[in-house]
Amino acid sequence: MKTNKKILLPALFIAVMLYSCSPKNISTKYYYQNEKVLDSIEETYKEINSSTPFDVGFTSKDFTIVSLGILTDSLKYIYEFKVGDNRLADTLKKFGLPVKPVIELVKQMQSIRCTWISSYDYYTDEKKQELIFMSIKPVALNAPLSYKKYYILTYFQQPQYFDNDGLLLERRKLKRLRKINGEIFKRINDKVCYTVSTTYR
Repeated sequence: MKTNKKILLPALFIAVMLYSCSPKNISTKYYYQNEKVLDSIEETYKEINSSTPFDVGFTSKDFTIVSLGILTDSLKYIYEFKVGDNRLADTLKKFGLPVKPVIELVKQMQSIRCTWISSYDYYTDEKKQELIFMSIKPVALNAPLSYKKYYILTYFQQPQYFDNDGLLLERRKLKRLRKINGEIFKRINDKVCYTVSTTYR
């Protein structure tokens, strides 16, 4: 029986394209291509955030407008600046945030199209834990089929449990999926997971 190569080749091409554009492959590839920068962003943010809680992200498509959220005991202040605006440094000083590290953090995020970073508290066995959220704009992932969605990376501070499909679990023995903000996360490595969301935070 002869095989029609004209039919097989396009089908094979489509299969390869679908596999390479799958959320897992896109997210994992992006993480390992930018691992050093992402890890540096996470470490810098975690250190600064431990003393003064804040989040930072970009609100313009060209990554030239940065949003800064600073949490105090009573209020959360939100500011927007152009990258490089002197008022950004003045605001950081006002709230006791280190100017150079935060500005370097913004530049690193800008360089790899990281849209937003923040922290999230959760509890395991009644102990408070923290994870770091980062959202990635699809244009940075070369993922044209998912331009309306965001890829969310989470950094846990300790290794997590996963099922056989790499889905994040509440605990190893319970085998119950852990949802964060209603989303199910998949493994990249023992401490880093990803999900695909319609919102960037």
